[in-house]
Formats: sequence, C-alpha cells, structure tokens
Amino acid sequence: MKDYIEERAVEIGNYIIDAKATVRQTAKRFGISKSTVHKDVTERLQRINPSLAQEARKVLDVNKQERHIRGGLATREKYLQKEY
Repeated sequence: MKDYIEERAVEIGNYIIDAKATVRQTAKRFGISKSTVHKDVTERLQRINPSLAQEARKVLDVNKQERHIRGGLATREKYLQKEY
C-alpha cells in the first residue's frame, strides 16, 4: 500500500474520533468519497492500527444509530422554515 494512503487512513481515523464526525463530514473534509472513507476505516486502518480502527468504528456505529433521528430533525426544520 502506498505511504500516502496509510497516512490518510490514520488521519481519517483521528479526525473521526476527535470531531465525532460522520462518514459524509469526513469525506467532505478530506475531499474523497464516502466509499473511500469507509474502506480506509474498516480495511486499511484495521491493518495499520487496529486500536485506532476500533475507536473510529465505535464513533461511526453511534452515528449510524442516530442518523434516523438527525434526518427527522432536519426534515422538521425544513418544514418549520418553509413559508406558505
């Protein structure tokens, strides 16, 4: 694996943990796709630094459990701000 890919995977893991960021936020921050973020955390980071990968995975799992709530709140805000 290329060195810059390993460095990016570690940076992504640290960013997710520090910012409690979602996959979308992380992808936007690093200018890569959501698929790449997912692959970096689940596969590449697991080989490079398993403990960091486990911590990042915990944050992503929490985000996954809460996403339906965030989506509902966003929709609610959308319709509250809409003028009729």
